[in-house]
Amino acid sequence: MILLTLSHTAAYMLMGITALVVGAGIGILLSSTVMRNTLTKKSILLLEEAKEKAEVIKKDKILQAKEKFLQLKAEHEKETNERKREVQKMESRIQQQQQQANQRDEELRKRANELKSQQQSISAQQENIHKRQAELDKIQDEQKKMLETISGLSALEAKDQLKEMMKDEATAEAMIISRDIIEEAKMSANQEAKKIILETIQRTAAEHAIENTVSVFNIENDEIKGRIIGREGRNIRALESLTGVEIIIDDSPDAILLSGFDPIRREVARLSLQKLVTDGRIHPARIEEVVKKVEKQVEQEIIETGKRTVIDLGIHNISPELIRMIGRMKYRSSYGQNLLQHSIEVAKLCSSMAAELGLNPKTAKRAGLLHDIGKVAENEEELPHAILGMKTAEKYKEKADVCNAIGAHHDEIEMETLIAPIVQVCDAISGARPGARREVVEAYIQRLNKLEEMAMAFPGVVKTYAIQAGRELRVIVAADKVSDTDADRISFDLSKQIQTEMTYPGQIKITVIRETRAVSFAK
Repeated sequence: MILLTLSHTAAYMLMGITALVVGAGIGILLSSTVMRNTLTKKSILLLEEAKEKAEVIKKDKILQAKEKFLQLKAEHEKETNERKREVQKMESRIQQQQQQANQRDEELRKRANELKSQQQSISAQQENIHKRQAELDKIQDEQKKMLETISGLSALEAKDQLKEMMKDEATAEAMIISRDIIEEAKMSANQEAKKIILETIQRTAAEHAIENTVSVFNIENDEIKGRIIGREGRNIRALESLTGVEIIIDDSPDAILLSGFDPIRREVARLSLQKLVTDGRIHPARIEEVVKKVEKQVEQEIIETGKRTVIDLGIHNISPELIRMIGRMKYRSSYGQNLLQHSIEVAKLCSSMAAELGLNPKTAKRAGLLHDIGKVAENEEELPHAILGMKTAEKYKEKADVCNAIGAHHDEIEMETLIAPIVQVCDAISGARPGARREVVEAYIQRLNKLEEMAMAFPGVVKTYAIQAGRELRVIVAADKVSDTDADRISFDLSKQIQTEMTYPGQIKITVIRETRAVSFAK
């Protein structure tokens, strides 16, 4: 094998030499147009000589390779296979060891060179640092002398002025720090309670809807209005008498208003109108038929809503009548907040909070869902909704702790279990959430006016604006009468006064604005 490899190598060498010679000849031919004929003759002679020499060298190398191959073959045949394996193993081990030693030597050389270069670099950097430090000291001394000359103040006088400036800054910073400390103390004082409440709120986010006493039924054109009214108003009178809802048809384009305090009746009227307009047959007999079907449909929807709600919440063994009342909550609102969504939200909040406090989450969830059940009770007893809900729950065999939580969530009765305060707190959390409920206009306006009046009582205040539904107060102060430190103090003192004297949901942001404007006119 070695001889064959050598022969092949010799052949390749000869071919390479030949190629080089040919390339040289071609280059010479192309390099000069003037000596073309002479170079052509010489290249032909050289090419022939090179071929002859290559053939001679090739033959010699082939003969040498054959002789070497025969010699090595005879030597290898004399050795045994066992000896060959041992030698090969030893050779491989020696090679590996040599390679490892060479790698280690190379790594050591590299590390030594790196350390040497690093030491040289550090030494050079230290020298540069010493030089720069000396230059900076010199420049600093020169600048100090120059400043004393320009300002006309000595170093001691400049220090005294700087101390006065630092006192003012320190006072302002101390006020900010004290405020932060107070806020941190407040948060840490009820840390565990707030943690439970916040985690509960975050885990139990829910949508809410705003229900009104008026529903809007959209129509395609005014022709349908005439068909709904009917001849001499017979159709609209039949609708009003059957649904108990007042139907208002005015100049509003493409809309009919359904007015009534009972949201279920409004829904029946809306669905009935929708089916009648889609069907196209609008007359008293057809209206009566459709209204009856829709009433059954809505009643079935109420029951399905109640069932779906208790299943989603994982509440079992509840009376069918209570399930029906839970479904009726879908069509009832309180202060603009949908009663069913509010009850579901309170139920989830109660469950999470009870679990955090080590109480029974299922009982708390049940009480939270039923806490406003008195608002949809069909009997007309003149009782608060909490007491009415408690009696309704007792009527349908609810447990005593659930009934007590329902009746006590507005402090009408005494709380007897730990579930009751949880329901009360969760009801307040759900109602106080920003955007959950509409406020009474008068109370809202009074709160805004009081905020602005409290801010105007501070000296230097020019204007006040209560914005963001009373959740932010902008205070504008006179720049020539109030400093930056005073502005910070006004913001701090005003926040403390609002916390002490007012009751409000969430938080109120106080922003004190102090600015100076220079206005000139070019004429």
